[in-house]
Amino acid sequence: MCGICGIYTSNIHQEELKHTIQTMNSTLVHRGPDEEGYFISENLALGIRRLAIIDIASGQQPLTNEDRTITLVYNGEIYNFQELRSELENLGHHFHTRSDGEVIVHAYESWGDDCLLRFNGMFALALWDEVSRRLLIARDRMGKKPLYWHFGAQGLVFASEAKALLAVPWMERKLERTALHHYLTLQYAPDPLTFFRGMYQLPAAHKLVYTPGEQPVVTRWWQLNFLPKWKISAEEAISAGRDILSRAVERRMISEAPLGAFLSGGIDSSIVVALMAECSTQPVKTFTIGFGESRYSENQYARYIADRYATEHHELVFSPEQFLQSIETMISVMDEPLADAAIFPLNELARQARQTITVALCGDGGDETLAGYPRYGLDGILAPYAWLPKALTTRAMPWLAEQLAQSGLKSSDHRWIAALRRLERFARTSPKASLVRWGSYFNHEDKLALYSPEMSDRFQFEDTAELLAEFYDQANAHSRLDRTLYADHQTYLAGDLLPKTDRVSMAHSLEVRSPFLDVEWVEWTARLPEFYKVRELTTKWLMKELFVDKLPESILKRSKQGFHMPVDEWLRGELKVYCKECLTETANFKTLFRPTVIKKLLDDHQNGKSNHGKRLWALLIFALWLEKNQFTTV
Repeated sequence: MCGICGIYTSNIHQEELKHTIQTMNSTLVHRGPDEEGYFISENLALGIRRLAIIDIASGQQPLTNEDRTITLVYNGEIYNFQELRSELENLGHHFHTRSDGEVIVHAYESWGDDCLLRFNGMFALALWDEVSRRLLIARDRMGKKPLYWHFGAQGLVFASEAKALLAVPWMERKLERTALHHYLTLQYAPDPLTFFRGMYQLPAAHKLVYTPGEQPVVTRWWQLNFLPKWKISAEEAISAGRDILSRAVERRMISEAPLGAFLSGGIDSSIVVALMAECSTQPVKTFTIGFGESRYSENQYARYIADRYATEHHELVFSPEQFLQSIETMISVMDEPLADAAIFPLNELARQARQTITVALCGDGGDETLAGYPRYGLDGILAPYAWLPKALTTRAMPWLAEQLAQSGLKSSDHRWIAALRRLERFARTSPKASLVRWGSYFNHEDKLALYSPEMSDRFQFEDTAELLAEFYDQANAHSRLDRTLYADHQTYLAGDLLPKTDRVSMAHSLEVRSPFLDVEWVEWTARLPEFYKVRELTTKWLMKELFVDKLPESILKRSKQGFHMPVDEWLRGELKVYCKECLTETANFKTLFRPTVIKKLLDDHQNGKSNHGKRLWALLIFALWLEKNQFTTV
């Protein structure tokens, strides 16, 4: 695991090129504290910060082929590198290291860009082909490893993190308002957008090819297919699923550095730990974090698994005081605003885990591959509701919710108000945008009311729900569920869950691996018939059947909780004053939003009239990021 960066320019002299790549590389030291490496030619500079995991002794980068016409810098792990190495040796290639990175170099020699299709792993790579005068930059299928880039008059620059690009003297510091617009609905900026004008993320499963003198060309190199469907019995599915996932876990346990697991107490991470225990001769090191508020904490369920598999268990509790202590550091770690509040406790979990291990396995991807979110079932069951007259769904329901809010209900009964409001949004929002239908952030109408007049005019006809609908329509699938799963792979998983884990783990030089994102598992589960995923309101049906013998009934049968921070309560308590100050006193922030609407959101949340916790949190994170970066907002 590493951090990479690079420049191709003909507009600066050699010494300035060398100084710039060294400055960029220095911003990535947390991603690779063990070593640094450079390749610098007339117009090209590549940099690498290495976190040594495999072939610690001799796997230094950049890596080259025998005649040094191909040079690689690479961040990630290729889990099937040993099989590929054997195949390449049979083709006549000679290896000088035991690293997985050298496999990439020789695979490119034999198969060109199609080598990407051979890799089972997570990666962001940059490969310079001297003979063809061609730079290949690529990201893995799921988008585990990040890659930012910019192209302008000075040339091409790229890096694992935005902060490395911002170290380049010619990069502007201007806010990309379209990213903000989508962030307020999704809680992240969707690829390829970033919050930095002129800077982009290379989307998952995409490559960028740059030939000096021409424009960079970005194309997709892999597509997740949900068709044709497997014709498979339940018994066959259970047998195949156990084998595939067991292999995925076993692949991710190859490491010369200490290894453990994040254990949340949910089904996915519990299965990962159970399978790790089968492969390991030593107790698995497990790490869990929760909260003082018991309804948000899953620690007791994590203990069940830790006890059952006799792990070396570490249990932590995250408090609002820790949030306040870590906020400035975390805004820098994020690079750009990410309103998923779980990133804060996850950061503390990564920090503590790194004191014991260098590699951690986690359960990311289990919900997106076998349909674990409750909305997957609700979308189907409530579909007829959206067909009812609009007078009932989009007018009567909001009116009823408002009457209940004004009636003095106990705070514990406000869940019914929230449910009525959610039904109104469900009926109003495109069925192709499940995430927006059930989300608790700003919908299109909310944003237009929140924005300054200029912002409202600018984004009047740009509904974020339509962005998700485009991915829904692109899916190679027939059913509503499969199309929704595809859209979630491309947006929520790639834009929120994976960046969240990557940013905080690499901030502490910790590599995190996700068995549920193994290419064999992802491609196999996509083609499973729908009834192996969701049955009425029972989600993730097959996952629960696969390992019924390995998990206690208390975990198999409990409803999905998710890893959530008690934002709503903290914003009414310990963080109340802090939030109000940030949202009312940040200068640039005021130019984008209507102060009266911000005040109403704060007041309604404090007096319990509405639960605006997630909306306020998204605004708070953006305000803190804006203040720290001092960006131009025009």
